[in-house]
Amino acid sequence: MVAIVGIVALVGDFQYILGFSSFSTVNYFTYFTNQSNAAGVVVLTIGAWLSFRRPTDPGWLMTARMLTATFTIISGIVFGLIVSQAGDYNYRIVVPWSSQLLHFWIPSYVIVDWVVAPGRTRIPWRRLWLVLIYPLVWGGFTMIRGSIVGWYPYFFLDPGQVSGPLEFAAYSGAILLVIVGLAAGLIALTRRRAHDAPRKG
Repeated sequence: MVAIVGIVALVGDFQYILGFSSFSTVNYFTYFTNQSNAAGVVVLTIGAWLSFRRPTDPGWLMTARMLTATFTIISGIVFGLIVSQAGDYNYRIVVPWSSQLLHFWIPSYVIVDWVVAPGRTRIPWRRLWLVLIYPLVWGGFTMIRGSIVGWYPYFFLDPGQVSGPLEFAAYSGAILLVIVGLAAGLIALTRRRAHDAPRKG
């Protein structure tokens, strides 16, 4: 059901920004939020299908869930900070229903689902580093493309909106640290739950 909600929200958000004169289809698909939610839809769908066929999630699915959950949650956190600070930059941000679903409601569901849903297996700590691959690749691509087309999806990536390399590094470093922290927390929960689970004897 949440996968379907995610699809509806992505389509709704696409239709919403069609009305903007600066709209670009390519720009829409380069947003971290849209990419992570699209990946989340795929993982949720696979998870739902497997949940009717086996009592526990396989390790590869748990890792995929951890990655997409982390990226979905960080999207909500970053967007919330951008909205809260928009006034300081004399910028007004409208948050339509589709954006509310993508940035707030779906991430909230992902957290609750991770904490209470049964059938989750333990994730090894050695998989934590995987959470850095996508943000680093996405960030590198975004900066290269931005320097060519003159457009960046978030203000803290735009050289024209930050004071210099130090501020850019501070924002980027802080986000990467939060991403690693979120992923570590999700992994820790799977290990704690596996440890607390009653043993057959």
